[in-house]
Amino acid sequence: MGCLLPSAKRQWVADETGAVFPSILSMIINEAAFTWMEKAASAEDIDTAMRKGTNYPLGPLEWADDIGLDELLAVLSGLQRDLGEDRYRPAPILRKLVHAGWLGKRAGRGFYNYVDQPSKEMVL
Repeated sequence: MGCLLPSAKRQWVADETGAVFPSILSMIINEAAFTWMEKAASAEDIDTAMRKGTNYPLGPLEWADDIGLDELLAVLSGLQRDLGEDRYRPAPILRKLVHAGWLGKRAGRGFYNYVDQPSKEMVL
């Protein structure tokens, strides 16, 4: 059993590779990364749609930059390796950003640029 702590309340859940919250959040972020990579929507549009449509505190790409793209890549890669399912395959753009050193807020760049233009998304 694993412990999930949303809003200081404990919820016990059966746990496997990746844990419940990180694996679900990583999948949402990964799908948003695919959507951005395919130029179906801008990062800002994806984040706005998810904040308003799901009442999440952050959009998935903002959340990715907060968490760290390298951390997300590690979770997704581990899930794919351990569970052997293609649905956990990291979006290629996620790998490219990590290899470029664009790890999110702590690196100053990720899906958004936090150095030169704090509110501007990165362009593919």
